[in-house]
Amino acid sequence: MIKNNIMTSDTIKIFCVNIGEYIEVEKGSSVLEIFNKSGVNLKSRIMGALVNNRTQSLNFKVYKPKDIEFFDYSSPYGERVYVHTLCFILYKAVHDVMPNAKLDIEHSISNGLFCRLSENCGENTLNMINERMREIINNDMLIERFEEPKREVIKKFESAGMCDKVKLLSYISAPYSVYYKLDNVIDAFPYELTPSTGYISQFNFVKYSYGYLLVPPSKENPNELNPISRQDKLLAAFEEQYRFNNIARLSNIGDLNEATSLGHAPTLIKVMEALHEKQIAGIADDIAERFKLNGSARVVLIAGPSSSGKTTFSKRLSVQLLTNLLLPVAISLDDYFVDRDNTPRDESGDYDYESLYALDLEAFNKDLNDLLDGKEVNIPTYNFETGTRCYTGKKLKLSPQSILILEGIHALNPQLTSQIEEKMKYKIYVSALTSISIDDHNRIPTTDNRLLRRIIRDAKYRGTSAQSTIARWPSVRRGEEKWIFPYQENADAMFNTSLLYELSVICREAIPVLAQVGKDQKEYNEAKRLLNFLTMFIPTPEKEIPPTSLAREFLGGSSFIY
Repeated sequence: MIKNNIMTSDTIKIFCVNIGEYIEVEKGSSVLEIFNKSGVNLKSRIMGALVNNRTQSLNFKVYKPKDIEFFDYSSPYGERVYVHTLCFILYKAVHDVMPNAKLDIEHSISNGLFCRLSENCGENTLNMINERMREIINNDMLIERFEEPKREVIKKFESAGMCDKVKLLSYISAPYSVYYKLDNVIDAFPYELTPSTGYISQFNFVKYSYGYLLVPPSKENPNELNPISRQDKLLAAFEEQYRFNNIARLSNIGDLNEATSLGHAPTLIKVMEALHEKQIAGIADDIAERFKLNGSARVVLIAGPSSSGKTTFSKRLSVQLLTNLLLPVAISLDDYFVDRDNTPRDESGDYDYESLYALDLEAFNKDLNDLLDGKEVNIPTYNFETGTRCYTGKKLKLSPQSILILEGIHALNPQLTSQIEEKMKYKIYVSALTSISIDDHNRIPTTDNRLLRRIIRDAKYRGTSAQSTIARWPSVRRGEEKWIFPYQENADAMFNTSLLYELSVICREAIPVLAQVGKDQKEYNEAKRLLNFLTMFIPTPEKEIPPTSLAREFLGGSSFIY
């Protein structure tokens, strides 16, 4: 109660961001209790809240005045809470149905999470796992959160036979660690979970290729499951890296930290760089074979999401094409941006540079056809400072041995090159398909790898703060979902630009940049999450990384001119 505008000692005022009003609550109220009192209506069931720009669970108790913004599954924060809780429920169900099986939750694919089981799982067993998951959810079982001295937590994971978590914790300097308990199983997650299993509703666990897929609900409609599609080429790219990781015995951060501490980082860097070079050479050989066989593959289209390393890849591919006696000629699709005033806008009213229609398709196709017809073409240059396309006298003409390389996020979109015969195209999809995991049950999202690359690149070369890059990232991601990912399976070749060692190098560069994001900024929550993640790595010096490495596009020190 408030008397004479003075708050009593047992109450506090909370500012609810959702409704823009203050709420008086008792000290020690949980986030869930405050939500129930607030009258806030969310699209779906509440998953948690931002408390002073930090994600907190529904059990988090508030003792001082705070700003609180509640979120549901439609929020990226809510999606993380839901999916991590769902993973814990899957682990519990597998533990109950197949006590001796090892579960690996590896990477995102086809709107779900790709999983492996160490034992064969037939249809009946798969049905039993799904039924057990539904039982766990319907029983609304308690999920307990504990924070204890790290040495005690390590002992618990040792007793549970979870060597991956033991190794990870042994290299983390924090004196205390958080773990969760669900009935008779324990686990650790880098994010908050729901207080009980009943908060989870929609899911499926199905056979997918040689593994399994854990399918969460759609963000647009949480009452429906995400649609499943075949992504064989993307899965094959992940599998190639998985086999290499197994041979190198580097599956998770704990393995990487152990290798670094034993002085193996220089060897790992050399091997990964050699693997990249071998793969790029193979793609160049394939292009050359098609070109020399019947004159096809004249236009190489390279697409991929933001910070995937497209530019360096195209330059390294050009070097390999030269060894095949072909003359690579590169054109950046960015130079065909329409003037800024004519750029489409997104739903927020901001310029939508990810849209296909941010490009002058008519001018691009005319120049492309003229080049393939042997004509000399005046190539434009886009001035990002003035937001205008201009012509500076840059002329281009293809010789009989020329290969035209087009690099840009829309390169695989059929609408971009609809006037070119399919046999003339060789399509390459490039992305940082992070293959290393935090541990057996916690993947590293490829988007985190790319975001960290972009943060350090923007800070180094564009004078952009981490706060600004993080603020822009949701718009970039929406553009990727709409304009890039639907066409990735059209590729003739996929190239994984991720490097097993790179996050242990990136952490040196990214931590001080992320630390500059203020606690009063909304982006602080994401910055803090990334900071917590990067502190899991033992830093690796970058001096062993060659100047032609894809990592140099973001770290600096590249021998290529950008």
